[in-house]
Amino acid sequence: MSDAWSQLPELLAAHTRLALASLVVAVGLGLPLGMLAHRRPRVGRAIVALTSVIQTIPALALLAIMVPLLATLLLPSIGALPAFLALVLYGLLPIVQNTLAGLEGVDARVVRAARGVGMTDRQRLRMVELPLALPVVMAGIRTATVWTVGMATLSTPVGAPSLGNLIFSGLQTRNHGSVLVGCLAAAVLALVLDGLLRLAERGARPGGGRARVVFPLALVGAIGLVAMTPLLSSAARSPLRIGAKTFTEQYVLAAILEDAAEGAGADAEIVSSLGSTVAFDALADGAIDLYVDYSGTLWSTVMERPTEGVSRAEVLSGTERWLREEKGIELLCELGFENTYALVMRGDESLGSIDALAARAPELEVGGDYEFFERPEWRALEGTYGLRFREQRAMDPSLMVEALARGDVDVIGAYSTDGRIAVHGFAVLDDPQGVIPPYDAVLLARPGLTTDRPELVAAVRERVCGAIDAPTMRELNRLVDAEGRSPADAASTFR
Repeated sequence: MSDAWSQLPELLAAHTRLALASLVVAVGLGLPLGMLAHRRPRVGRAIVALTSVIQTIPALALLAIMVPLLATLLLPSIGALPAFLALVLYGLLPIVQNTLAGLEGVDARVVRAARGVGMTDRQRLRMVELPLALPVVMAGIRTATVWTVGMATLSTPVGAPSLGNLIFSGLQTRNHGSVLVGCLAAAVLALVLDGLLRLAERGARPGGGRARVVFPLALVGAIGLVAMTPLLSSAARSPLRIGAKTFTEQYVLAAILEDAAEGAGADAEIVSSLGSTVAFDALADGAIDLYVDYSGTLWSTVMERPTEGVSRAEVLSGTERWLREEKGIELLCELGFENTYALVMRGDESLGSIDALAARAPELEVGGDYEFFERPEWRALEGTYGLRFREQRAMDPSLMVEALARGDVDVIGAYSTDGRIAVHGFAVLDDPQGVIPPYDAVLLARPGLTTDRPELVAAVRERVCGAIDAPTMRELNRLVDAEGRSPADAASTFR
């Protein structure tokens, strides 16, 4: 838990910046839209319908939509921007609806009286309707505040640092202390902001006094300013940004790369829990500098090449050439081990090979991570072996091994270097048809990194290239997954 506490100040500041910036823009858009919906009912119905539809889209799906959309518009598609836009859209519904409801709830006799004394529409709105609707409007803003703070934890997979970093990495590495710290910090932030807005709303009521409105809002502004200080302190530095996907091995490898960079005198930071294609796009766009990927993933998912019957040498040479020519990305080296996809069963129930599994598959349930059943490797396995399971269950990678051990599923799509396979006595099924391509771990560098920082790249290469074999990687993963060590601790044993 000490590692989580050390990361908390920086991540809390990033989370606060993202949430407050999104909330300010959502209020700035939502209030006028709510007023427009009140003045023009036909337009209002369309506005409410649109904001309601946005609210039904799962947060991670909306983030996933933002990434390619922004890339198409030649805007930064990784980092704070996609998360910011998604949070703004999510915050609109309660603000628009409550603004509309508050204005519609104003007594019609009061509105007629305001007209009778000669008030213009603008004066009536500013001096009569909005003050009377304020309690309902503020209730919508407070709801949007709590939603935004909670939703901001989901910005981690698109490379925006937040308290979600603690939650996502903690879930994957079974570090419950990290998850608890991240959740508690988000809850406290939401409660503090909601409490301050509640005080401001009470102060705005008749007889409340201007000071009772200004002071709570000033405190909200002060929180925002404090959250900005890490940006000021880091403005002059240019750290090496190291990417990591959403599973244990990636966290450990990122920590090893961070150690190597800092050992060469460079400042480094890890951008963790990135989606698989998000990590690649971030590297291609220069949002991160280094990360470890796998030749089979690049070959099948990024390059969209067929997986059957390709040799290790063909995959490596073809991948290196394509990355250099098409994306300007440099494949620096192989790390020395392969982490391939594998179908795994409990040892006492193992069928030995995927050939034998095919006959029993209609009686069994299979589990995989979020992307496993959408990957070309899985479709190739289904087509080649005729796999048809009774049920497919997509789940978090951190839960798959436990689900197999408990008997919740009969087969899982696992990683061959997962240290828990041996701990639980699981068996890896043979792939006699060679459908699953080789998955050599390779170190990738963004376009121009070797030219910009050649000495640093050379130092990292010397430290990790060819230095990690499969048993070593399996042991490092086991330290985290089975013994509860942090990825940084595991990386230190490699050092």
